Amino acid sequence: MPDANSLYGPLDPAPDAGWADAGPRMGFFTDTSVCIGCKACEVACKEWNAVPDSGFDLLGMSYDNTGALTANSWRHVAFIEQPRPAGHRTPPFAGSPTGAPATGDDTPPSAPTSGNDTPPPGGANGSQFLGMPGSQPPGRGTGADGRADFRWLMMSDVCKHCTHAACLDVCPTGALFRTEFGTVVVQEDICNGCGYCISACPYGVIDQRKGDGRAWKCTLCYDRLGAGQTPACAQACPTESIQYGPLDELRERAAQRVATLHERGVPEARLYGHDPTDGVGGDGAFFLLLDEPEVYGLPPDPVVTTRDLPKMYKRAGLAALAMVAAAVAAFVGGSS
Repeated sequence: MPDANSLYGPLDPAPDAGWADAGPRMGFFTDTSVCIGCKACEVACKEWNAVPDSGFDLLGMSYDNTGALTANSWRHVAFIEQPRPAGHRTPPFAGSPTGAPATGDDTPPSAPTSGNDTPPPGGANGSQFLGMPGSQPPGRGTGADGRADFRWLMMSDVCKHCTHAACLDVCPTGALFRTEFGTVVVQEDICNGCGYCISACPYGVIDQRKGDGRAWKCTLCYDRLGAGQTPACAQACPTESIQYGPLDELRERAAQRVATLHERGVPEARLYGHDPTDGVGGDGAFFLLLDEPEVYGLPPDPVVTTRDLPKMYKRAGLAALAMVAAAVAAFVGGSS
């Protein structure tokens, strides 16, 4: 499959969109190995952006109350419960980018005890980190070795702010635009609700709000960026699972984190959306995953859905010319 850059050429999104004095491209790196499923990012996003309430209709046998990215959920924390892989080791807890020493087994690190040796909140076995893959929630079954027989995979999903964004290609009103930070934003006062961007998005991120009809999605807190502030979700994340900054720096940091996890016995750690030569030219929001992308509901090989439009337009033009030529020939032949 050809990459996006071979189809469109390499792209620095903000300067390409006409921002002459654009700074470095900004974005998100979400490290799912330290996500604890607290949903602080979801709440912070709703509070700051005045996103309507959602998630009160429970989805059955799941803690995942919001279910997916929607017009009313611009951040979605997925809860994925799966059997524990053989020989699985919990990634080191990393409340900071450097992380903490690996425990060498499935027990997440415990919080330090107080001076009077009072057990830490959640128990001395570190069960306060219930979201850590492989940790043992109370009341759940364990394997013969006394450890949890399943693990949680948690991921805070968001708009990817693609390098080559198909939603920008199809918007007829200019409601979608590229910011000076390289991100993609919907101007709701210009959106006419046509829905073209919804079908164009390779990740299924954009959605229409019921009773409204307009398209809504993450703006990467464009108003906060303009004021030099961190997006609300990253600001609220207690474990720094969501990290914000210059995209090049985030990619370097993510590569180091993957290398660290591999060294500590977590070979399944991988990056998703970081490669500028992939089908969308790389994402402005990318992820460290602990399983295949499909497990998290992500397409394994995303592509720019509008990549064939130039060929289609060319063929349509040639077909129109052929029809005109045939009509002229028929008219001339009939009149002679």
